[in-house]
Amino acid sequence: MSYKASNKLQDLQYFGEYGGVNPSISDSSTYTFLSAKKMFDTFEGNTEGCYLYSRHSSPANLYLGEALAAMEGTESANVTASGMGAITAVIMQLCNANEHIISSRTIYGGTYAFMKNFLKKFNIDTSFVDITNIDIVEKSITSNTKMIYCESVSNPLLEVADLIALSKLAKKYAIPLVVDNTFSPLTLAPAKLGADVVIHSLTKFINGTSDCVAGAVCGSTEFCLALKDVNNGAGMLLGSTLDSLRASSILKNMRTLHIRMQQHSYNAQYLSERFENDGLRVVYPGLESHSGHEILKKQMQNEFGFGGLLTIDVGSLEKANALMEMMQHQKLGYLAVSLGFYKTLFSAPGTSTSSEIPLEEQKQMGLSDGLIRFSIGLDNDIERTYKMMKSCMQKLGIISKKVMVN
Repeated sequence: MSYKASNKLQDLQYFGEYGGVNPSISDSSTYTFLSAKKMFDTFEGNTEGCYLYSRHSSPANLYLGEALAAMEGTESANVTASGMGAITAVIMQLCNANEHIISSRTIYGGTYAFMKNFLKKFNIDTSFVDITNIDIVEKSITSNTKMIYCESVSNPLLEVADLIALSKLAKKYAIPLVVDNTFSPLTLAPAKLGADVVIHSLTKFINGTSDCVAGAVCGSTEFCLALKDVNNGAGMLLGSTLDSLRASSILKNMRTLHIRMQQHSYNAQYLSERFENDGLRVVYPGLESHSGHEILKKQMQNEFGFGGLLTIDVGSLEKANALMEMMQHQKLGYLAVSLGFYKTLFSAPGTSTSSEIPLEEQKQMGLSDGLIRFSIGLDNDIERTYKMMKSCMQKLGIISKKVMVN
């Protein structure tokens, strides 16, 4: 792809109030107006660039939003207090009572629960489908369908969405395509592939230090302003605004995102190839055995690799739990949810981040009891990490001891 998100980010420069190389943080919840008319105009949405109240926006939030818009190639971006804050605001902005959503069947458990359970209060129905099958997606469209929703690389099964085909389908029926790009920042630029709205949980790779929760909505200026409208904006009225101090911290961490994503991807590629060679059931989009490998190759920005997430099926929940506990004891990472941290994080999604999905549906989509999701860290000596992980697996009989550690 010719779009260079990393260059767009690199070219952004802000001067602090006193000439600092980082923009100053406005530690205020409310802002002064020089005239009563200017305050009125701002409330009416007729004055761009004026700060009203920190729930509406703040300088730090706008700086971070500009960086995210540059990264995703959109006109604008809003930041929120969590990834779910971004997801729910977008859904409530685009959908009214008695309308319909088409969603990927394999998505983050919190998103699934919101669509499946909470939206029933408004008689908003969701069809959960195999998003990789374009024919099934098209057959699911009704006259009331107001959104096609997917994750660019899905949580936790790592299915790859054909964003080019989905965007063509969405435009054919004049339906917005909303893409959660949390798993693949920089690797994919969904807006450049035709997505109308791009969502992120900034908590993960973009922030990269597992010390806060935050989210983002990237889209057109018109849509982002609509989310902040004081009368009808779901972002404004649901109150999911990010704190200025956190926005400033995330913006600083974004400066190293391109370096971190390259290392996450390199390490994940290394481990996935070797563990597949050892006979394990490994799912990683960078492997030729992955069903979405060619689709991702066609859509991705090559320099950032195939991402930092992989899964390994070790056969049973008992073995999965024993392996994760052993790896944590060996200081190979943490038995913890989330992703994008400098250390490897691992969890069994069926009993954690996807536990909101009923067991029957988990089985239908291929989410097995023994599946472990790994968010691979920034280890400098990934060969050492591989040998230590393999030793743990051999002790538990997951890998035969006849296969010698190199």
